Amino acid sequence: MKLYQDKNANTNVVNGYGDDHVMIGKVRHDGNLLVSASRIVADWAPQAGGDLAGLRAEDLAQAAELGAEILIVGTGRRQRFPQPQLLRPLVEARIGFEFMDFAAACRTYNILVGEGRAVALGLLYER
Repeated sequence: MKLYQDKNANTNVVNGYGDDHVMIGKVRHDGNLLVSASRIVADWAPQAGGDLAGLRAEDLAQAAELGAEILIVGTGRRQRFPQPQLLRPLVEARIGFEFMDFAAACRTYNILVGEGRAVALGLLYER
């Protein structure tokens, strides 16, 4: 029996992750993913890997379509950074961004979405 209201009952939160997957709710996702509180975009940035090779500005711009004010990108076991020109759509849309390793990205996303912030989480798996 729950004695409190679960505010995150209908919100996408990360329940677990590994080198090759992430659990959102009770569903396992194995590919690159873009997640917001209410939407999941499977096969996001299909040509990109955790080393950020193949990542395009258009991939990052999809965060604006989700209504995100902040984009957190998990880049695998290690933190990696994109080429600065790829960030232009985020800067122009006034979307804050941070690139982190998977663990930090998942934790940070859960905290921000739990606070009701307009945040998106992009996960790029190492190939």
